[in-house]
Parts: sequence; C-alpha cells; structure tokens
Amino acid sequence: MIGAGEDLAERFLAVLAVERGAAANTLAAYRRDLAAAREQLGDLAGADGPALAGLGEAWSDLAASSLARRCSALRQFYGFLVDEGLRKDDPSGSLPKLRTRRPLPRLLSHEDVERLLVLAEEEASTGRADALRMLTLLELLYGSGLRASELVSLPLAAVPRDAPFLHVTGKGGQQRMVPVSGRARQALSRWLEVRRGQSKFLFPSSGASGHLTRVRLFQLLRALALRAGIDPTRVSPHVLRHAFATHLLEGGADLRVLQTLLGHADIATTQIYTHVESSRLVELVNARHPLAGKRGG
Repeated sequence: MIGAGEDLAERFLAVLAVERGAAANTLAAYRRDLAAAREQLGDLAGADGPALAGLGEAWSDLAASSLARRCSALRQFYGFLVDEGLRKDDPSGSLPKLRTRRPLPRLLSHEDVERLLVLAEEEASTGRADALRMLTLLELLYGSGLRASELVSLPLAAVPRDAPFLHVTGKGGQQRMVPVSGRARQALSRWLEVRRGQSKFLFPSSGASGHLTRVRLFQLLRALALRAGIDPTRVSPHVLRHAFATHLLEGGADLRVLQTLLGHADIATTQIYTHVESSRLVELVNARHPLAGKRGG
C-alpha cells in the first residue's frame, strides 16, 4: 500500500497548481477525473496495469474528449508518483487508447477573414461606438490570437502607451506580452476615443462581471459574419484564434514562437492546435532545405 490515495491526489494537484500554474478549472476537472478513477480502481495510487486497462470498458460511454482528459490526468498522476519515489513503475501505459484524435477547429480562409475585416472597417467609418468596438475586438482576435476570455476581460491598464504589446493574463494566471499589429493599434486608439465610463476594463459592460461577456462576443461575431455573407456557424472567437495561428504558421512562423504567442504551456498543444497542408510542407522543404535543387551525381 502506497499511502492514502486521496491525500496523494491532493498533493499531486498542489504540485500542478504551484509548479505548473494550472488554472482552477483544470484542477477541478482533474480532481473529478481522479475521483472517478478511484471509484473504479479503489486503490488509485497502487493500481496496476491490468486494472488501468479495465477502465476502457468502464468508461466506454464517455466522449472522446472526456476520456482523453481522464487519461491525461492519470498519466500525470502516476508520473508524479514515480518522480516522488512513491512508485517504482508507471502503469499508465495500460490506459485506454483514445478512440479518435482531438478534432481541429473550423478554419476561416484569408478571404473569409478579409471580408469580416472590410465590413467591420466600413461600419466603423460611421464613428458609431458599437461599430468601433466590434472592429477592435476583431482586430485583436485575429491580429493577436487572444482567447475570448482574455480579450473580454482585458483591463484598461493592459493597453500600452507606446510599446506595441498587450499585457495579457492567460490560463493559470500566466502572464505574457502579446504583439499588437499597427491596424489593431489604430482600432484601439479609435475605440478609446469613444469609450465611455470609468470602468477598469477595456470593453466595459453594465453586467455583473463589469466587462463584455464571452457569450456576447460570440453573438457579435456571428452577427457580423451574417452581415458579411459568411455562414455564421463557421465563425467564433476560437475559430479566429485558430486562423491567427494557422495563417502565421503558413507564412513561415516558428512553432516555438507561435507557442509563446498563443500562451500554450506545452508545445504539444500548439502542434495539435495548428495545421499546415502537407503540400505546403513539401513546398517548404523543397524551397528551404540546403540540398534543394541539387541533383545526385
């Protein structure tokens, strides 16, 4: 017996919080996942490979994303036990294999994004505050790759006076500096001229949170898409963040740089999040490899 499994689970979660800066929502989800595993396994910390393999049948009704998260929580938990010298072996290799790959987000083409931007700029030319806000939101989503939650809760203090960066607090309270394009800076400047009130938030609201909500941002984007003649079901804050990442990668951005811009703790998340057509990868190798164009003797 390796000690109280529940206590060890809490120690593991504490490490995630302190050393990796895991967000409260992530910790709560992992706590539920470990509790669910304990219900099936009994002795969570001492479970062996065959016991973990049996979780596949016990969790057969779970959605692929939920199964993936539970398996991830358990892999990290058993890795923690090994690192702490509490187990000599790691049984997580016996966990159920995922049924499907994590689906990639829907993607907007360059032309789609341009249509959205052109319409938003046309509407903002009227000087209406709501139109200027919409243009600013769009420019920051696509131009800086912000998460919806990061964007709507931006404090006014995050907007720099001179430097072309935003100071963003992301998942787990991790802070990063996000470049702001010249277009986005112009939109920000125009929005600040008409923004009213003394709120500490860049995009204030009269609601309980004090700032624009993610739901309202979602609604505004879909309404803009509809006016632009784009299927609104294809447009969301997450889709625009994905377009930011994918279009940068297609333009030759380094994956590590992209990881920093997106605020991903793990490069693997960036690799899943972004994709480039295989034909473009072939073109890149043919054009940039030192041996490109050389023929064998």
